[in-house]
Amino acid sequence: MADPSSYRPRPGEIPDSPGVYRFRDEHRRVIYVGKAKSLRQRLANYFQDLANLHPRTRTMVTTAASVEWTVVSTEVEALQLEYSWIKEYDPRFNVKYRDDKSYPYLAVTMNEEYPRVQVMRGQKKKGVRYFGPYTHAWAIRDTVDLLLRVFPVRTCSSGVFKNAARTGRPCLLGYIGKCSAPCVDRISPEEHRALAEEFCDFMAGRTGTYLRRLEKQMELAADDMEYERAARLRDDIVALRKAMEKSAVVLADATDADLIAVAEDELEAAVQIFHVRGGRVRGQRGWVTDKVEEITTGALVEHALQQLYGEESGDAVPKEVLVPALPEPVEPVQEWLTGRRGANVSLRIPQRGDKKALMETVERNAQQALVLHKTKRASDLTTRSRALEEIAEALDLDSAPLRIECYDISHLQGDDVVASMVVFEDGLQRKGEYRRFQIKGFAGQDDVRSMHEVITRRFRRYLAEKERTGEWTDGEAAPAPADARPAPADGRPAPGPAAPDGDADVVMHSLKDDEGRPRKFAYPPQLVVVDGGQPQVAAARRALDELGIDDIAVCGLAKRLEEVWVPGEDDPVVLPRTSEGLYLLQRVRDEAHRFAITYQRAKRAKRLRSGPLDDVPGLGDTRKQALIKHFGSVKKLRSATIEQIQEVPGVGRKTAETIAGFLARAAPAAPAVNTATGEIIDDEEPGTTGGSSAEPVTAGVPDERRGQET
Repeated sequence: MADPSSYRPRPGEIPDSPGVYRFRDEHRRVIYVGKAKSLRQRLANYFQDLANLHPRTRTMVTTAASVEWTVVSTEVEALQLEYSWIKEYDPRFNVKYRDDKSYPYLAVTMNEEYPRVQVMRGQKKKGVRYFGPYTHAWAIRDTVDLLLRVFPVRTCSSGVFKNAARTGRPCLLGYIGKCSAPCVDRISPEEHRALAEEFCDFMAGRTGTYLRRLEKQMELAADDMEYERAARLRDDIVALRKAMEKSAVVLADATDADLIAVAEDELEAAVQIFHVRGGRVRGQRGWVTDKVEEITTGALVEHALQQLYGEESGDAVPKEVLVPALPEPVEPVQEWLTGRRGANVSLRIPQRGDKKALMETVERNAQQALVLHKTKRASDLTTRSRALEEIAEALDLDSAPLRIECYDISHLQGDDVVASMVVFEDGLQRKGEYRRFQIKGFAGQDDVRSMHEVITRRFRRYLAEKERTGEWTDGEAAPAPADARPAPADGRPAPGPAAPDGDADVVMHSLKDDEGRPRKFAYPPQLVVVDGGQPQVAAARRALDELGIDDIAVCGLAKRLEEVWVPGEDDPVVLPRTSEGLYLLQRVRDEAHRFAITYQRAKRAKRLRSGPLDDVPGLGDTRKQALIKHFGSVKKLRSATIEQIQEVPGVGRKTAETIAGFLARAAPAAPAVNTATGEIIDDEEPGTTGGSSAEPVTAGVPDERRGQET
């Protein structure tokens, strides 16, 4: 590991002008390429105190052994040179997009005497018109098959073409009318090229004019009683419209634009691009990249633009590029794009309307691509086995943690504090065993104390179930925590220790399934993962120690630097960035966070929608709605007599007395105010339920969210 001060340039040696710099390692390999408006200011950032640098930047400067730079005239030249050097040197610490050559294009070889339509991958060639990219090659072939009856352009290889010219017999497509057969001189080279130009115009989105021309020709043929020709033109129009239907109109103003969206986490980013031509989505592609340097969303967008348009020119660069964040500064990038196109290019963030809605669709695709990328890693058995082995080795466990439980705390500024528990077995989710917790032992924001309470409550139930089923070996009694409660006199199993601050522990729904077998929740994990750093890990370990549990490992995964913390250690365990074990821990942590925050939001929404009737004991949603429907509002219900309340179907004397007594004690809610108009919303409005008719917590939440609440 090199000391950056050993190769730091002398003061005043670095020019204060635009340029591109390269960091090299001890073997003279380029490991990082960057550009700067001012080389002096940018490079000074790398040679500050290492403790102030981002971990990835710190790794880069300590791996490097020298730095060199090249001065250019403008920031646009710096952008171009940076792209060229990244392509040439492939530096390990630069963002590198994968799968950039794997997407198929529909290509028309206009550089040949007889242009050919074909599927192409890889490096683009000069003189070839490209359309796409498409997700699948079969999608290209389906489109071409529809268009060949209207534009019978050559699709055969050079060998087939030469053989047909030698024998004087065209291929099968020539016989069935899907090729104009230039190989046997049925059409001249000029006429065939014009046919290929029409094909390209149609694929480029200029469809309306051509369809209108065909429709007029069909009408003239019908007027001249050339019915066979009219029928053929009709079929051509149907084929063209069918091909157009394969790409729906998304922008009504026939816009030519590329939309770029980014989904990212701490280590990776997924980029999705929709190519819109003539208002229709003509192609889609996506990349996944490792974030091997400290980088913002705007910088990711800049790298994506370089990747997309670095070797493009003319119409291949659209008039409009829509992005989620602008590069900083944006002017050189926009000027560079304008230079590639040869005309003005608008680079902006969509704010409203159809373009904003389409950008949201592209963003969803990017999110799904990132999830799919991580899921593919986790779904592979070999990968999962290796991940578990790496975790066991990193945490010094006796065996691979086949069952992992992860806990996360969620709240909004100390309100509606909840926790989640997710379970992974053999590296895969067990959604049926997810659990949700409400923090009951105290009020306010204290993640450490909340974590201690959740771990205590979960494993207290495990100990109670273990004692109840007689799993203690050698006649030993269960370890009795200091706050354990005595067993009831009726012989039932002793409950666990009292919950913090008097929380009455709620026994989970049955710990046995329908066949009498113990539920998996009764089994302990080999590893407990908490979302957090040293304080949360210490709280979880302390809770287990207080319960006398010493055979369950604990670790924490801190979000900011993805460091793994273990109890009693001052320094974290740093897993390699490409470690499958780290990927699995991230998935477990992210799932716990998702599960917790979704429950917290639903709980908060229910609280905000709650009304006076929600607190009446024994009153469910059906009877609450019946009461409001009968009386019209809570205010009228509050003034009703017990006999009047009894008139509501399903409400008896005892229930009516309970409702009347409770509403008499409850203070009326403050009037609601329309913040837009300042108008006071009267409680007398018919149908006002005070929130009591709101959807249950699980409404709008995926089925797996409906885990048991504890």
